[in-house]
Amino acid sequence: MFQKIKPYMGEYLRYTKRSAVSITAAVILSVAPYFLLYQIIAPLTAGQSLTPGFVMLRVGIAALCLAGNAVLYVHGLDLSHLSAYNTLRNLRTALQEKLECQPLGAIRELGNGRIKKVFTDDIETIELLLAHAIPEGVGNLVIPAVVLIAMFFADWKLALLSVASLPLGMLAMGMLFKLGTSRMEAYYAAAARMNNTIIEYINGMEVVKVFNRDGESYERFERDINYYRDMTLDWYRVCWPWMALYSSILPCVALFTLPVGGWFVLRGWSTLADYILVLCMTFAVGPPLLKALSFAGKIPQLNYKVEELERLLDHPPLKQSERPFEGSGYDIRMENLRFSYKDAEVIHGIDLDIGEGQMVALVGESGSGKSTLAKLLVHFYDLNGGRITLGGQDITDMSVESLNEQIAYVAQEQFLFNTSLYENIRIGRPDATREEVLRAASLAQCDEFLARFPKGIDSAAGDGGKMLSGGERQRIALARALLKDAPVIVLDEATAFIDPENEEKMNAAISEVIRGKTVLIIAHRLHTVIGADKIVVLDKGRVEAQGTHDELLQSSPVYQKLWAAAQQSVEWEVRA
Repeated sequence: MFQKIKPYMGEYLRYTKRSAVSITAAVILSVAPYFLLYQIIAPLTAGQSLTPGFVMLRVGIAALCLAGNAVLYVHGLDLSHLSAYNTLRNLRTALQEKLECQPLGAIRELGNGRIKKVFTDDIETIELLLAHAIPEGVGNLVIPAVVLIAMFFADWKLALLSVASLPLGMLAMGMLFKLGTSRMEAYYAAAARMNNTIIEYINGMEVVKVFNRDGESYERFERDINYYRDMTLDWYRVCWPWMALYSSILPCVALFTLPVGGWFVLRGWSTLADYILVLCMTFAVGPPLLKALSFAGKIPQLNYKVEELERLLDHPPLKQSERPFEGSGYDIRMENLRFSYKDAEVIHGIDLDIGEGQMVALVGESGSGKSTLAKLLVHFYDLNGGRITLGGQDITDMSVESLNEQIAYVAQEQFLFNTSLYENIRIGRPDATREEVLRAASLAQCDEFLARFPKGIDSAAGDGGKMLSGGERQRIALARALLKDAPVIVLDEATAFIDPENEEKMNAAISEVIRGKTVLIIAHRLHTVIGADKIVVLDKGRVEAQGTHDELLQSSPVYQKLWAAAQQSVEWEVRA
């Protein structure tokens, strides 16, 4: 297990080693007073008298040892925590980098609750291993082992009595580990399930309230929390008896030495001085041994957490190379595309050409594969078959960063960070000047709603952009795309949240974004794409037809049906 952590420790490994040395020295100082106590007791049992100076000297040395123990122990923990927190930083950074290389679908399948648990709870628990279990465990385990060996030099018979309780304690510990690890996977699965349910319950609270589904939603919320509680209590209930046994027996080294050793002294098989010395040694063994064993119950959990982190990264990374974009032009070609969500194929052998500077629209019923094609073009997922080229270069034959530099993707759902609207727009091009950001916001028709904020574009967007409406968030997203000025634009239902009063403004913003670009646009309002160079009709993951608006009205039954529905929606109204 330590070998799995070591690569993330880097230069801070030496701090952990120095910490173990410091704590080992601290433990030595903590057991020294027991030997000083023996030096006082042994002469008294032999009938010898002690001078006050002799006693006070040993008391003074013992006090210095305890003070040194405190100083060295704190110094050791300081070093171990420095190493631990930097190691956790390295671990989180490495995990982030690997997650960024994975398909977005694989990340979403994990669920927000599980990702949060891994990045915070699970990684944080590893801090116990690095900051405490390694340095304190080593120091508190080495000294008892040395003292037990020293007992055999004093009196092998009494030493055997002292170690006689260890097999019983180890048996109890073994049973604890066996029962604990057998239920560990179910326990962590229940924790992940509870975290996902809590996040879903909070995110969906608005829908729950609007449709009066409090009872049903809370029932699931309560069920998963109770299941986690019951799983935890069942796990502890099985482990508690064995935990009590090993924590009582293992540190009690004098369990057999005290009664049986006294009988040995009465029979003359051992001397009283040796008996006192071994008893003092047992007192020196118990506290550090108990401290070392306090980490023993965490070891299986830490093993599991490291393995869980590794399993999280088991998904094959996104196929890409380190090459930059080297395409000639910005035409897009999709050849025999096949793609599956898990085991269900949703794109079936699609061929599509988008010429440089063309605007191509994807239309179709919900579930026909429009958004999936857009996500495949921006390389959110790897294909199961076929290929996509940009300017003749396969998108897997370039880095994701290089591909992202060529494409601006505006999705239906836009996430805004809880920072200023200015910074949210500047994400499109971090090196942009303030004048360029303001111009992009103006072209994206943001001026009207920015004027109502006291600080204008410097106002905070709120958590997830909650200070803005859906249409306003989409205009901020268009401003990002304008600022990025990429040669290829992908608009995935970018007008989904726009009301009729603002639709004209949004269309004007879109016109600015797509001017002179290669454009792939997905729209549920067909009248917004009738001027496209080509309209591609998708039906159940296949291309049903493609052509201009007029051509499709003549040749495609699926498009005719979509257009008829679009015309009806324009004429639709609510009557009291």
